[in-house]
Amino acid sequence: MAGFGCPPRDGEATFSVHLAPQAAATAGAVVYFECEDLDQRVAQLRSMGYTFRSDPQDQPWLWREARLRDPANNEVCLFWAGENRRFPPWRLPE
Repeated sequence: MAGFGCPPRDGEATFSVHLAPQAAATAGAVVYFECEDLDQRVAQLRSMGYTFRSDPQDQPWLWREARLRDPANNEVCLFWAGENRRFPPWRLPE
């Protein structure tokens, strides 16, 4: 994975590219949205009728993620990474 920091304006956005070793089970890109209140947000969206493909789970790359599909069948990942989004322990020095 390669991550890039975007110039700060109203936040600290990042752009990441990940090359999977094999084709993913889903075609196309996955859109990620970071939510500090991930578990509560998932519960709220479920109460509104959204169906999630996975419950919030801690991942080996130190993010917590939940996944669903939008009406056009694109995969959406809601996640919380905190400092590990921009500064993971394996980050190369600048």
